[in-house]
Amino acid sequence: MRIISGLHKSRKIVAPKHLPVRPTTDMAKEGLFNILNNHYYFDDLVVLDLFAGTGNISYEFASRGTEQIICVDQDFGCIKFINQTAETFKMPIQTIKSDVFKFLENTNQQFNVIFADPPYGFSDELFLKISELVFKNNLLLEEGLLIIEHSKNTDLSNALHYSYSKSYGGNRFSFFEID
Repeated sequence: MRIISGLHKSRKIVAPKHLPVRPTTDMAKEGLFNILNNHYYFDDLVVLDLFAGTGNISYEFASRGTEQIICVDQDFGCIKFINQTAETFKMPIQTIKSDVFKFLENTNQQFNVIFADPPYGFSDELFLKISELVFKNNLLLEEGLLIIEHSKNTDLSNALHYSYSKSYGGNRFSFFEID
């Protein structure tokens, strides 16, 4: 995986093979950040990266100037790798080793962007539980976005607060906003 833009543009990051992850493809990540670039100034954002895995999305935010990034993952190896990479590149990334659903139930912090990349094998109910907890617990700031990455075979368009989706190859990003 590589960082597409910003201070660390074109830097390659190689994750250990034993991590239980499926990093977002560079093509999909570039498409996502083209959308976000039209909505936000990255240095003003507070970002939450759920099911952070390798930290791929967080590194992109940090490279573009985001100074407040929290990564949540329950795998110790993922958290360790994100911490090591963030330290190497001097990125302002805070990690939390936790079950994502427990974190969403217990946090009271608000974010401009919440990005969730759960396992593609999740049931529709688990995908929907992410958005339900985000909106029930008022975790988005005004004009904030929840973005859930999933396979093109998953349809979240009937969920509350759903706004639109964009597909890139086999990846789809569903966007949710405060009504």
